[in-house]
Amino acid sequence: MTINRIILGFLALSFSGFVLAQSKPLITEKEAQLPPAKGELKTRGIARGPGVKVISPDPQASVKGPFDLKIKFEPRGGNKIDAQSVKLAYLKSPMVDLTDRIKQSISDEGINLEKATIPPGEHQIKVTVKDAEGRETNSVITIVVVK
Repeated sequence: MTINRIILGFLALSFSGFVLAQSKPLITEKEAQLPPAKGELKTRGIARGPGVKVISPDPQASVKGPFDLKIKFEPRGGNKIDAQSVKLAYLKSPMVDLTDRIKQSISDEGINLEKATIPPGEHQIKVTVKDAEGRETNSVITIVVVK
């Protein structure tokens, strides 16, 4: 009976460690406390680069964490998306590069990050993507997280 409890305890610890490893924060508390980015993000009026569409969370609503972050890339002119070009940046001063945290969630179709965690507040994230011809799109998404 004692050995079974030890084994079950070990399995429970192993599983909880696995779950914790899966739910790393996209943005940490410390990063959320950084001052806002200075200046304005300049974008062109006519975008020939890929489209960026937020599927989840709903851009018009607040969200509670953890949540799924799903962004769809829309190729234009028959050009393929260059998944290696995708970058995610948290717009703070200094800017925080989030790309390495989502690398495994990037594909030619977009970003599919499950169970993202972000501290409560309003957060602006810049998504950069290029197509195979090097045409770039920068899009800023705002995520509002409530407790």
